[in-house]
Amino acid sequence: MLLNNIKSVFQNKAIKKKIIATLLLVLVYKFLSVIPVYWVDTAKLEAIMNANKGLSFFSALMWGWLSNFSIILMGLSPYINALIIIQLLWVIVPKIWDLQKEWEQWQKIITKYTRWLTLPLAFVQSYWMIILLNSLASGTIINTSDMQVVLTAMTIITAWTIFLMWLGEVMTEKGIWNGISIIITAWVLSGIPWNIMWYISSQNYALFVGLLIATLFIIYVIIKFTEGNRRIPIIYTRTGREEKSYFPIRINQAWMIPIIFAISLVTFPAIIWQILSWSWSGETATKIGTFLMEYFNMNSPSWIFILIYFFLVLGFSFFYVSITFNTENVAESIQKRWWYIPGIRPGVETSNYLSKVSEHLNLFGWSFLALIAILPYAMSKIISTTVDFIIPAAWLIIIVSVILDVVRKVDSEMKMFDYSKYK
Repeated sequence: MLLNNIKSVFQNKAIKKKIIATLLLVLVYKFLSVIPVYWVDTAKLEAIMNANKGLSFFSALMWGWLSNFSIILMGLSPYINALIIIQLLWVIVPKIWDLQKEWEQWQKIITKYTRWLTLPLAFVQSYWMIILLNSLASGTIINTSDMQVVLTAMTIITAWTIFLMWLGEVMTEKGIWNGISIIITAWVLSGIPWNIMWYISSQNYALFVGLLIATLFIIYVIIKFTEGNRRIPIIYTRTGREEKSYFPIRINQAWMIPIIFAISLVTFPAIIWQILSWSWSGETATKIGTFLMEYFNMNSPSWIFILIYFFLVLGFSFFYVSITFNTENVAESIQKRWWYIPGIRPGVETSNYLSKVSEHLNLFGWSFLALIAILPYAMSKIISTTVDFIIPAAWLIIIVSVILDVVRKVDSEMKMFDYSKYK
């Protein structure tokens, strides 16, 4: 059955063309990922990576290609951060909020300003990435005392980050699904062989088997979680007879956004520690640096770090859903279309009801998201060694979501081109 479905997909010329275009563009991305920044001592970095599992753990959370200090080191992190900042402006700037009602114009404005904001964010973030990775690698991977070298490396990393953003947009236009999501998925999946080889080379067979089983179980749970929703019954009355339907509210409306936010904030103390260690001296700076390194070290996180990370994910989940799921607009849309929720008055009561259901439902979703985020850290503390799933736990949700979305996209296009097979 599965082979027949795959065969029928590739028999469709339009879908096959999109799949081939996506794969070719992914190959371009993969090629860029193995090109290092010129001044980097890649041999030294690789040796440190092989000796320190914690660095690969850090790399898995920070999007980029740490193992060879690639020209696309930061991956799409600046673009995602820019997109999040623009989305947060919904609340701050009322004029932008009003534009949301004009969907096409809204999308163009979002795209335009996200591109422009990505550039300065990438340039600034490239510097902190260089400084931070130098410290984490316990040595000089790149000569930071020469500002000409540093600025040139920052310019190269920034330029290729912008190119990667453009590549994602081309992939969205020519490929099978959202290019940004596909690139992130390709990056995460490309790290799986390295993770497997690390466990095999270190002869941790029991740990490897245990983590493999745990990974498969977590994937199953995430699939159920991602697909989960509560269907609110609604009734249409304009035709003179009651037509019943459902309005679904997803358990996880925030997707991966809260984890990305939380990672950015929870790693900030480590960056402050780097500033203190590189720029300041004295007893006060030493005390602050020691405190930050003891409690906010990503390679050896404390329970304080884990708890702060957990509550940051919860907080950002609540905040993000509160600005993206506007129950007043939803209630207004339902009323304009002559729908109503049984037992609930249209308008304000419908808005309040949807808000209450969303908050109760998403409390479970946010808690699950936060638990997935902190799980590898908690496991590392319990067994006193750095571990993660075969696929990094922080990215399992996005991988599952993207794969499910791609499957749905292909299925819908197959139905559109050959509807008779699905009757």
